[in-house]
Amino acid sequence: MYDVIIVGAGPAGLTSAIYTRRAEKKTLVLEAMSYGGQIINTLSIDNYPVAPHISGFDFATKLYEQAKNLGTEIVFEEVVHIQDHNTYKEVITNKNTYQTKTIILATGAKNRKLNLPNEKEFIGKGVSYCATCDGSFYRGKEVAIQGGGNTALEDALYLSDIAKKVYLIHRRDTFRADETLIRQLHLKENIELICNSMVTKLNGDEALESIVVTNHNGVTKTIAVAGLFIAIGRVPETENFNQLIHTDASGYIVAGEDCHTNVDGIYVAGDSRTKSVRQLVTATSDGAVAAIEAIRYLN
Repeated sequence: MYDVIIVGAGPAGLTSAIYTRRAEKKTLVLEAMSYGGQIINTLSIDNYPVAPHISGFDFATKLYEQAKNLGTEIVFEEVVHIQDHNTYKEVITNKNTYQTKTIILATGAKNRKLNLPNEKEFIGKGVSYCATCDGSFYRGKEVAIQGGGNTALEDALYLSDIAKKVYLIHRRDTFRADETLIRQLHLKENIELICNSMVTKLNGDEALESIVVTNHNGVTKTIAVAGLFIAIGRVPETENFNQLIHTDASGYIVAGEDCHTNVDGIYVAGDSRTKSVRQLVTATSDGAVAAIEAIRYLN
């Protein structure tokens, strides 16, 4: 019987583990993939207090090591279901079943897809969701990005130093990104903006060769590119819990700043929670709050 099971080893989950272990609670972290979450794909973190310019991988590794050194048990298994038995909860993974007194859901979110034919087949063959992971494969080539938020603009700026040309395609005529990123974008001569448009088709045999872009008027054009980077937001990883935990229309777990869900003893932290700001600093903040609330519940 664990005191706390944390689902997800991203910044929110690992921060929760640090707090629960410092309170000497028996803590298990379950993670389906690898530690760090989405932040490991960030080349340089510039907006986190005290740690400017640290890479996302280094940040996540330091956090992971800190949690481990405090005695956190971390197991790489996918959680497929949770059950509430009032006095305790069961967490069922693809391999085992664990019992716990409290749960912190810190599952984060996954990349949103365009859901185009061939999109899945072209992953790793021209289609990517991570510019910092795959950008080096397109050195000196022409690439495209679909998106208009911070991630899309960061990707465009990063790729502009690697690729010959970058097409930034956005479905609106204004960007949702920070003003500093927008200013930097306009200074880059090899970035071409294509607004009020969407990528509607992927062309190629064994790999991506070109994309079809359609504007709001229905006019299409084909652009030859070696790579397409999709940065159109994320989808919360909550589908395995929504029969028990209340979620909103977009799938985010309904909870206020205290991180309480509708079930006593179950809390949520990070990007899968309903909130207006999803940043690294708010994820770690949620992790601390959820852990403190779980500790209060246990005590």
